[in-house]
Amino acid sequence: MAKKNINNLTADELYELAEARKKEEMQKEKEELKSQVADLRAKKKDLEREHKKTMAAIDAEISQLTGRKSRSGGRAGGTSASILDFLASGESDTGSIRAHLEAQGFPVANLPQTMAYLKRTGRVVSTGRGRYKAA
Repeated sequence: MAKKNINNLTADELYELAEARKKEEMQKEKEELKSQVADLRAKKKDLEREHKKTMAAIDAEISQLTGRKSRSGGRAGGTSASILDFLASGESDTGSIRAHLEAQGFPVANLPQTMAYLKRTGRVVSTGRGRYKAA
């Protein structure tokens, strides 16, 4: 639209001008929100990266003090390995496996899921209800 004196514009021209201005303002607001979201996502990534570094440092310190690898992160840490070591000596039931894990200091809350995972990956086989042996 050519530059005209605002007093010489018709009502329709003023309405059209107002609508165009409204669209521009909405677009500008949308771009500002996108920028804010991108900044927050970058900040979140930085915090996650810093958290992982801090956790790794703490895990290394724990490993150094205990002489055992830390179990934080990953699928149940060394729980699967401990179960496989225990089953290498022969067939066993879930109660014995649970007792073995508790004695080793491993979490046992997810034992059924861990056993299902080991079965699915072909590392153990079920010999009966609640009984397993190494594959």
